[in-house]
Amino acid sequence: MKTIKALGCCVLIFGSTNGVLADADHRHERREAPHADKFSIALIGDLPYSPAQEPEFVNLMADLDQAKIAFTVHDGDFKGGSVPCKDELYQLRLKQFNDSKHPFFYVFGDNEWTDCHRAAAGGYNPFERLSYLRSLFSPNDQRSMGQKQLPLERQSAEFPENIRWNYGGVLFVGLHVPGSNNGLTTRADFKATAEQEYAQRNAANLQWLQDSFALAAEQHAAGVMLFVQANMWDFIPAANLTGYEDFIVALATEAKSFGKPVVLVNGDSHYFRIDKPLPSEVKDSEFPFIMPWESSAPRLQNFTRVETFGNPNSHWVKANIDRHDPNVFSFEEHIVEKNLAP
Repeated sequence: MKTIKALGCCVLIFGSTNGVLADADHRHERREAPHADKFSIALIGDLPYSPAQEPEFVNLMADLDQAKIAFTVHDGDFKGGSVPCKDELYQLRLKQFNDSKHPFFYVFGDNEWTDCHRAAAGGYNPFERLSYLRSLFSPNDQRSMGQKQLPLERQSAEFPENIRWNYGGVLFVGLHVPGSNNGLTTRADFKATAEQEYAQRNAANLQWLQDSFALAAEQHAAGVMLFVQANMWDFIPAANLTGYEDFIVALATEAKSFGKPVVLVNGDSHYFRIDKPLPSEVKDSEFPFIMPWESSAPRLQNFTRVETFGNPNSHWVKANIDRHDPNVFSFEEHIVEKNLAP
C-alpha cells in the first residue's frame, strides 16, 4: 500500500459514512447518516475487459465490499472495445454494480457505446447503444446504485448520465467525456451523426462543469472531484484528437477560479498515475498543445489528475478525503492479492 499526496502533505484516513443513505430494499425510506469530515472512497475503471477478467472483477468487488469506504466510482469502460455490446452484458454489469454493499456511481466510457460500431463488438449503431445505456444506467431516479444508495442530481432528461452529489462537504461531479476523441472517432457512415451528438453533449458538459463549480462555491465546498472516462492528454496532438479542447480550456478556467483543491479522475489508458497535466494558463490558441511532460509552463497547483488502474490490472485506488486538511485529497493504491499473476 502506498499513500500518494495530491497537493502536499497528506494524512492517512479511513472510511466513514455521511449524507443520506437508502437501503435498496427500502428505496423510498431514507435515513440521515452521521456527518463525517473524514472519509474514503474507491476509484476503479476500465474493467472487466474480457471473459478471462470476469473472475478478477468478482474478486475486486468482494475486496471493495470489505473496505472501509463511503462509496465506489467506476470511471467507464466496463467491457473491452472488441467485446460484443450485448444487452445481456450490460444487464450483468447493472446487477454487479447494484450488488455493491456500498453506494456505487458510474460514468460512461467509449467501449460501452462509441466503439460498438466495430465488427468485433457486434457492428452496432453506437447511438442506439447510447440510448440503451442511458435507459439502463441513468433512469429517472435521483440516487446511486448499490445496496445502500446516496442521493444525486442529474443534469437533465437528455443528459441524465451527468451527475453530481455533495458528500462530507466535497462536491463530486460525473461528466460524459469518453475516449475515442470524445466520441468523434467512429465508422464513416456514422460520422455526421457523431459530430451532431458531440456538439450537443459537449455543450451540455461545459454547462454542467460551469454550473457545478458555481454550486461548489455557493456551498463553500472544501474541494471538487470530477470523474470522466477519457484521458484527455496522452494522445494530443499525436492522433489529432481535438474533441477535448473546449473541455480542457473550461476545466483550467474553472479550477483556477475556484482556487481550492480540484481532482480529475479518469481511466482510458489503463495506467495508474497521479500528476498535474494542466498548465497555469490554457488558451484556445495553444491547441493542439504539446504533451504535458514536454511543457516547461508552470503547473496549475490546485489541480491534480488521478488515473485509475485498468485492464489487465484489476486493482483499485483509495481516495482519502479530509475537508479540514488544506490539501483535502490524498491517495493510496490497493492491490487485490487474488488478482496477482501466479
